Amino acid sequence: MTWYDPEGADWTYVSRKLIPARLITWWITLALPLAGLVVIGALTSPWVFTGVAALLAVGLWVSWIIYRQVTAHAWIERDEDLVVKRGRMWRSVTVVPYGRMQYVEVEAGPLSRAFGIAKVQLHTASPGTDASISGVPEAEAARLRDRLSSRGEAQLAGL
Repeated sequence: MTWYDPEGADWTYVSRKLIPARLITWWITLALPLAGLVVIGALTSPWVFTGVAALLAVGLWVSWIIYRQVTAHAWIERDEDLVVKRGRMWRSVTVVPYGRMQYVEVEAGPLSRAFGIAKVQLHTASPGTDASISGVPEAEAARLRDRLSSRGEAQLAGL
C-alpha cells in the first residue's frame, strides 16, 4: 500500500481509445513543421533532412510518452470521495470529497466523439482540488456525471 495505490483499491482505468485520439492530435501538430523542413531541404541543402530525422525522433518519443500517460490514468469512487490518479514518473493523486463538488461537466470534441470518449471535469470551490478524467467512454461519462452529482447533493458540505 502506498499513497499512490491504496490497498484494496479497484481502479477504473480510462479507455485505451484515448491513445489514438491523442496521437492523431500530436502528429497533426507535428505535420506542418515536418512538411516545412522537407520543402526547405528539397530546395536548399540535404543537411536539413537531419532536422526532419530529429523531429521524427521527438515525435516517436512523445508518442511513447502519450501511451505511458494514458495507461496510468485511472479513478476510483469511494464512499466519501472520488480519487483520480495520473502519471508514472511525476505521479499525482487528487482526492475530491463529494460534499465539496459544485458541479460536474462532461465535454467531448469532434475527435473524442469519433472515438466514443469524453472528459469528465469536476469543479470544487478550491481550484486546487478540481480534477478531470479524460478518455471515459461516453455512456460511462454520463453515468459518472449523474452519480457524482447525486452523491454531491446527498453529502453537501457548506462552503
